[in-house]
Amino acid sequence: MEAVYPILAAVGVGSLTTLAGAAGGAFLVIAAQRTARPAQREQDAGALSGDVAADVSANHRQTPATHLPPVVQPSRRERSGTMEVAPPDTADRVAALIAHKKAIAELRVALRVRTIQTVTRWSAGLLAVALLFAFIVANVAVGWSAIALANKIAIPVFVLSVGTFWLVRLSEAKAKAEAEAEEGNHYAKKAYELKIELEQAEELRLLDAARLGLPVSDRQYSYKDSIPVELEALRKDGRKYRRKHNVAQSVIIVGSLAGTAVSALADTPPPLKYWAMGITFSVGAAAGFTGYYKWRERAFYLQQTADDIERHATAFELGIHPYDDPDEDVRLAKLAKEIELLRAEQRKREQQLDQPHEGSVDVV
Repeated sequence: MEAVYPILAAVGVGSLTTLAGAAGGAFLVIAAQRTARPAQREQDAGALSGDVAADVSANHRQTPATHLPPVVQPSRRERSGTMEVAPPDTADRVAALIAHKKAIAELRVALRVRTIQTVTRWSAGLLAVALLFAFIVANVAVGWSAIALANKIAIPVFVLSVGTFWLVRLSEAKAKAEAEAEEGNHYAKKAYELKIELEQAEELRLLDAARLGLPVSDRQYSYKDSIPVELEALRKDGRKYRRKHNVAQSVIIVGSLAGTAVSALADTPPPLKYWAMGITFSVGAAAGFTGYYKWRERAFYLQQTADDIERHATAFELGIHPYDDPDEDVRLAKLAKEIELLRAEQRKREQQLDQPHEGSVDVV
């Protein structure tokens, strides 16, 4: 039975680490719940005007949620003319789109928080029940003294899981109580209700944006102004994949050397055997994940796309080839076309990386 102790200890420590992460996530959820609503309500509508104009483009299908402003209906006189001419109440419609976007942002934050709360609550509750059942069965079948080490690990994990469960439940009850005194509180609703409201909000925003009828030149300018945001998103994703690849490679390199050194000992004591087994498993897992998810290739393609988009944006700002045409509208149209081609190519590369190795050649 003594040979099983290291394995039980490893399993218990892993469970404890997992629960600690879940508890930390619950505390972060509560903090986000307290700060997300005031932060979003204090946003300046004027600071969002540049982003809202970009939202009117066909590439963004987002819209409002509950308590949204009414959809602005253009008059018949405005509908009789071409949609290339902005109606006189364009400022009011842009303000409505700003409110739509703000409502959608609040709904997304609330949905993310409620999803984390639900997953944390169910995970903690199920783990507590499983640990309690295993604790009772093991002690009845084997005896307390035989698995004393496992009990010392299982009991704190059980207490932590129960505490996490009740902590999340209390935060949900508090949000429900606040919803009675505060109108528009999304944190008291269930996740599926928030999903429905988010879909409704996006459809309403799309309807209002379609009726705005901004000229093509304005939409192209908005598209150009959204390029820095697109560049930052691409580079952020690239850094994320590059960081994952570097961590995996570090585990492979250090683990391979450490595993070889431990295994090379002439008389390896029992604790070191378990260490060698864990190191070998870590190296194999890191190598497998690296080869399957292809983090290095994803980071390379994202960085390459970001560099190409930045090159076109710089050429447009400087008025050099291929954006040396004196007509501003022609240059804007060419810029939008080139960037859309780069984005389409990036999507094809991602699809190719997601395909099995034998079928990747079939993806164009």
